[in-house]
This record gives sequence, C-alpha cells and structure tokens, in this order.
Amino acid sequence: MTREEYKAAVEAILFASGSSVPVSRLSQTLQITEKVINDLCTELIKEYEESEHGITVIKLDDSFQMVSKKAYAEQIRTAMDLRRNVPLSQAAMEVLAVVAYNQPVTKSFIEQVRGVDCSGVIGSLTTKDLIEEKGRLELPGRPLLYGTTENFLRCFSISSIDELPPLPQKQENPDEDALDDSQLSIFEDENADDKEKNTDDTITATVGDIISQATAD
Repeated sequence: MTREEYKAAVEAILFASGSSVPVSRLSQTLQITEKVINDLCTELIKEYEESEHGITVIKLDDSFQMVSKKAYAEQIRTAMDLRRNVPLSQAAMEVLAVVAYNQPVTKSFIEQVRGVDCSGVIGSLTTKDLIEEKGRLELPGRPLLYGTTENFLRCFSISSIDELPPLPQKQENPDEDALDDSQLSIFEDENADDKEKNTDDTITATVGDIISQATAD
C-alpha cells in the first residue's frame, strides 16, 4: 500500500468506528509503526482543518477520533432533535477542578478540599463520563481513585491533561525574606489555613473559567 492508501485506510477505520481508536490498534491493524500512524493522523487533521468539510479528526491521549466540527453543532442538534446539555453546577465545577489538577484523587481528598460531602456530585460527573474510577489506593479500606476521562478531553478540546492551563503562581512576599527561621515557622503556622483556602479557590476559579469557555459553544 502507498502512503495515501494507508492514510485513507486510517480515515475509513476512524469513520466506521464512531468512537476513538487507540494508535496501537491502528498500528496492529495496518501493520505499520505507531509513529507512522501518528504522522498520518496529523496529516488528516491538517487536511480537514484547511478544508470546508463539516468533520475533522481529533487526538485524545493515545487515540484518534473522527468528529463533527463545533461550527455545525446547532444544525446537528436541530437535525437530530438533541437537547442542549445542562451546564455544570458550581459544585460540579469545583469537584472537576480538584480532580483535573490533582488526579488520581480519592473522594475523601476532594471532600477535604471542598469541606462538604461530594458523593452526589462525584456520581453525577461519573454519569456524565467526565470522571471515572482509576483503581484503588493501597491504604486501609482501599478507597477508590478518580481521574478525568477521554470524554473530558473531548469536551474541552484538548489532547491531554498536560494542555490544561497552569495554575497561577503564588506571589512571593518580599517581607518574608527578612524573617529568621523561628519567625518564619510561626508565620507559616499561623497562615497555613489561609494558604490552603487560597490554593483551593485558585483551582476552582481556573477550571471554572475553562468549563465556561468550553461549554460556551
């Protein structure tokens, strides 16, 4: 097969699948290296983005999927009589924020950060396929670990969680440099709770902005 024939075969597989296909499966099916598969899919992405087609190819971690372009979302909803998704609640955004930036995490960790029970929200996000179980922590009781899903990446139009925007850096206090070790210890103890709260607020605000942007379409 020529390179163009391989690319056409990848395109056909992605179209027929209807869901994401791992690079490893494409490689095994076509008996070519994963690097070549990645190169072919990258070429497909470029070709679709530069054309007037209503579909494109996206990368999700180590998989690729053929999807419709966002620009035609409204027409697709109308044609298929689909209801617009209900926006995530503030509580859901906060939980998703904690999971996205700290995964894998336990339910108790999430609740410790938020200060309230999160069972219902975790269940809702799991049902929406935005988070999923990622195994168990090797501690007494073996609590479940949660992380984001491939659907999370798809919803926010990113290829991996590495593309999440970095959290704002904490501003340094120049006055702290003048304190000696004993004074610094006292200062840190007195402000430990405030620092934790500020960190939590930053995480929530950051992912809240991301979610608002991603769901705007």
